[in-house]
Amino acid sequence: MAQKQDNKKPNQKNPILMFIIFAIIAVLLVRFTSSGEGGFFEKMGGDVTKNIDYYQFKQLIKNNEVTSVKIGQTLVKAVGFHNGQKVYYVAKKVQDASLVALLDEKNISYSGFSETNFFTDMLGWLLPFLIIIFLWVFITSKMQKNMGGGIFGMGSSKKLINAEKPNVRFKDMAGNEEAKEEVVEIVDFLKYPDRYASIGAKIPKGVLLVGPPGTGKTLLAKAVAGEANVPFFSMSGSSFIEMFVGLGASRVRDLFEIAKKEAPSIIFIDEIDAIGKSRAAGGVVSGNDEREQTLNQLLAEMDGFGSEAPVIVLAATNRPEVLDPALLRPGRFDRQVLVDKPDFNGRIEILKVHINSVKLAKDVDLHEIAKLTAGLAGADLANIINEAALLAGRANQKEVTQKNLKEAVERGIAGLEKKSRRISPKEKQIVAYHESGHAVISEMTKGASRVNKVSIIPRGMAALGYTLNTPEENKYLYQKHELIAEVDVLLGGRAAEDVFLQEISTGASNDLERATDIIKSMVSYYGMTDVSGLMVLEKPRNAFLGGGMGSSREFSEKIAEKMDNHIKETLNERYTAVKQLLTDYKDAIEKMVAELLEKEVIDGERVREIIREYEVEHQLETKLVEREEL
Repeated sequence: MAQKQDNKKPNQKNPILMFIIFAIIAVLLVRFTSSGEGGFFEKMGGDVTKNIDYYQFKQLIKNNEVTSVKIGQTLVKAVGFHNGQKVYYVAKKVQDASLVALLDEKNISYSGFSETNFFTDMLGWLLPFLIIIFLWVFITSKMQKNMGGGIFGMGSSKKLINAEKPNVRFKDMAGNEEAKEEVVEIVDFLKYPDRYASIGAKIPKGVLLVGPPGTGKTLLAKAVAGEANVPFFSMSGSSFIEMFVGLGASRVRDLFEIAKKEAPSIIFIDEIDAIGKSRAAGGVVSGNDEREQTLNQLLAEMDGFGSEAPVIVLAATNRPEVLDPALLRPGRFDRQVLVDKPDFNGRIEILKVHINSVKLAKDVDLHEIAKLTAGLAGADLANIINEAALLAGRANQKEVTQKNLKEAVERGIAGLEKKSRRISPKEKQIVAYHESGHAVISEMTKGASRVNKVSIIPRGMAALGYTLNTPEENKYLYQKHELIAEVDVLLGGRAAEDVFLQEISTGASNDLERATDIIKSMVSYYGMTDVSGLMVLEKPRNAFLGGGMGSSREFSEKIAEKMDNHIKETLNERYTAVKQLLTDYKDAIEKMVAELLEKEVIDGERVREIIREYEVEHQLETKLVEREEL
């Protein structure tokens, strides 16, 4: 078998580096040969150079054995004859004022000389500049490698593009069935593009995945590529933005160019709001030229490819309200898919996916965990499973128990327990009454959430105790009585302190703030009062899925005064009603407080049991709210 020739070129050195090394060697050589002890330019033919000390040098002068002397800055040189041969003597100079007088006395000619020459002077000046140039080239070349392109990352952005063929499938996702159904036809189009082209159908060029953080938008995009078995090119929106105008647009071109070469393929841009914000939002003065050029290039690229290059652009954001209208028009991102937080069944399916690699005890009830985690996203549920496994491992358990899972839920919602935080017995009693008030009102008010746990163990940054009463299902609409019920529950802690301790504390500050906000929203947003009728007084701005960034006020001072009076009257009215209910169940509160001071934690079932025992003992008609089981 013939040996395969190696056609690789030999490793070539950087010419700039070679030049600088040569310059350094030249400087050292010239300095050594021209000014060293017996320099090269002083040697002629077979003449001899001798290095002597200064004492010997003066003795030669005194003995008339030299004919001429040259005096330098650090050296002295003399020319003499020894055995008929010319000899150059070199000695290190010392501070000697008598040398010139001695030379005059012996009538020996003398002169000065420079220990440097033109070459060493020039190289001495040029060498620092050459070193600076070398460092500049070295640093910029490193930045080029790390940032993908030329100086400061200009040029190619291939290293910023994450190219892969994901192995994620729809079966690996749970809790987003509607979102998966929306993107199934995109998978079919990528697999069989000719089927759609033959009948003139046009698949959407861009699909915008919208939803709160942690709901699985990126995972859904990878699942689409995995199901279609096509290349997946992803970049974050922030990766397009740099300090130089035009760099982001260049990276957009690179991304689409690579995707077209591998078509059919998928482009995924995460957090697209980083480059896709409305160009009119900041006004003329506060515009961002780099972001706008990047957005313009993205719009142009999405217009520039069609059915001949089956490339689908997927993008994700949790702020669709800030995107530029040109980005959302038909022909670009002409379809929006809501990837929302999972419902009860979705949470169960997500929990089942994440427990595959975890050893579970027989007492684990995922239905109960799903009830406790209403409103949490898929990422939150994954973190709960992992946290429960960590708790079990820390306790040297072989399996994850239901207790571990419930503790993980509480950690995610309320924070870590602070058992080491020392509070006085008096403060502990105040917290016990406060949390008991929340728990009783929550269980006895129609429209309020069921209590899962009451604790007087400090958690998180500031909470000295807490009542865990998460809703058992996601809520998208609230009726008026449900909002009033939430206000009553919030006022229950302050009312319990007032009724049983005859003095109030600062522990209800956040409760009062939230209660005030609810009643204000009922007046200004929801039209649930007679203050303004059906007129909306404030318009939320940039609000999405429960979030908001301020509001615009559009009402008179007279309306504002009526609103303030209504909020105050409603709070006082609900506070009086809550105090009366707590007074009616005084013994039940006292019993609950006693158990909390003894055990520090009681579960929701024990709270309901205490209330039932009180009602039976006093032959009262039960006021416990009946709740439907999921």
